[in-house]
Amino acid sequence: MGRLTELIKNDMKPALGVTEPGAIAFAVATARERAEGEILKVKVALNSGMYKNAFTCGLPNSDKFGNLYAAALGAVAAKAELGLESLAYITQQDNEKAAALVENGRVEVVMDHVGSQITIDATVVTEKDCVTVRIRESHTRIVQIEKNGECIFSKESPCEKGTGLEETPEIHRYTLHEIYEYAAHVPEREISFIRESFSMNMELLEEGIHSEQAVITKQLLKENKGQIISDDALRTAQLLCNGAIEARVLGLSRPAMSITGSGAHGIIATMPLFAYFQVNYGEVDDVLLLRATALSFLITMYIKEYSGKLSAFCGCGIAAGCGMACGLAFLNGAEEFQIGMVIRNMASGLTGMICDGGNHGCTMKGIVAVDAAFRAADLAIQNISIGEIHGINGRTPEDTMRYMGMIASPGMVRTEETIVNIMKQK
Repeated sequence: MGRLTELIKNDMKPALGVTEPGAIAFAVATARERAEGEILKVKVALNSGMYKNAFTCGLPNSDKFGNLYAAALGAVAAKAELGLESLAYITQQDNEKAAALVENGRVEVVMDHVGSQITIDATVVTEKDCVTVRIRESHTRIVQIEKNGECIFSKESPCEKGTGLEETPEIHRYTLHEIYEYAAHVPEREISFIRESFSMNMELLEEGIHSEQAVITKQLLKENKGQIISDDALRTAQLLCNGAIEARVLGLSRPAMSITGSGAHGIIATMPLFAYFQVNYGEVDDVLLLRATALSFLITMYIKEYSGKLSAFCGCGIAAGCGMACGLAFLNGAEEFQIGMVIRNMASGLTGMICDGGNHGCTMKGIVAVDAAFRAADLAIQNISIGEIHGINGRTPEDTMRYMGMIASPGMVRTEETIVNIMKQK
C-alpha cells in the first residue's frame, strides 16, 4: 500500500455528532473509568478552538447543547472505548444524571489559552480519586494520564519535546504533482475503502431528511424537486452535503466519516463528489469517483496541516471546500495545471470565512462552499483563474495552500479570541 493511501486510511474515522463534544466526552470518560466513588467535580480545560467548536453544538441522543453537557455525559455514561462515538448509547436517564451534575455546579469547562492546536485536560474528582487525562494534537490522542498525583500513562508528544522545532507534517513532503499523479494512477483496490465514507454520510443524510429538526435539509430537498438525486448536480450536491452537515451539527444519531478530525470536513470533501457521480452516472465511473475523493482528502489535509486542527477560519469550507473543488475538476478531466487554477480560485474567494464553532450555522457555510467549489472548478476547466500575483495566491500551488493556512494560524489568532468573547457575552 502506498504511503499516501496510508495517510488517508489513518485519517478517515467515524465521528458521531460534532467531533469536539465527542472528544470532550471521550476524555472525561477515560478519566472517570479510572476513578472510584461518587463524582464530586469534573473540570475540563480546552484550547480556544475546542472550546469554541463545542460551545453550542448539539449532542447525540440528547436535547442538550455544548461543552458542559458533553463533559457531564462523559462523566456519567460515555463509553471511552468508542472514541469519537463515545456518546452513541446515551439514554434519557443518562441525560437526567448529566443535567443534575451541571445544575449542582459540579461541572466546569474553561478555555485556558488561544491556540489552533488541540489540547484537552479533563479531570474527574471522586470521593476516592483524582484522575486527569491530557490530550494533544488530535481529538483522541492521549499523551498522559495522572491518578492521585502519579503518572500512570505517558506518551511523548512532538510538540512537547522541547527542541523548539516541529517535524514537517508528512503530507507537506509531497508536491501537488505527486498528489495528482497518485490520484490518477493509484490502484482501485488500494482506495476501495473510501466507499465507506459515501455510505456512512448518506445514512446521516437520511437521518436528517426524516428529522423535524433539520429545517434547511427540507428546503434543499424541495429545491431539488423533492428528489434526493435529481438531474441537477449542484442542487443535488447542496442537499447531500449540507443535509448531512445539518444532521451532524444537530446531534442526530448517525456518525459522519471524518477527515482531519472533523465530520463536516469529511462530508464536504466527499458528498458533492458523490452527488456529481450520481447525477452523471454512466459518464463518470466509480473508480474515477474514488480517485477524485482521494485527491479531495489529500488537498484538505495539506491545507489543514498549515492552519491547525481548530482555528478561527472555517476549515470545513476553506480546506475541505478547496479539496472538494479539486475533486470536482478531476471528475471533469482536469489536468494538473487546472487543479492549480482551482486552488487559486478558491484561495481568492473563500479564505476569509470565519469559524464560530460547530453549530447550525455550519450548514450555511457548507452551502457557500459548495457554490464556490462548483464555480471555481467550472472556471478552471475553461482555463480561467485568478493569477498568482494577486492577493494571497502563491507562485506554486503548494505556496497558495500554505498561505491559505497561514491566514488562520498565525493570522487570525486575535479573531479567534474575539469570536470566543462574543459567544461568552451571549
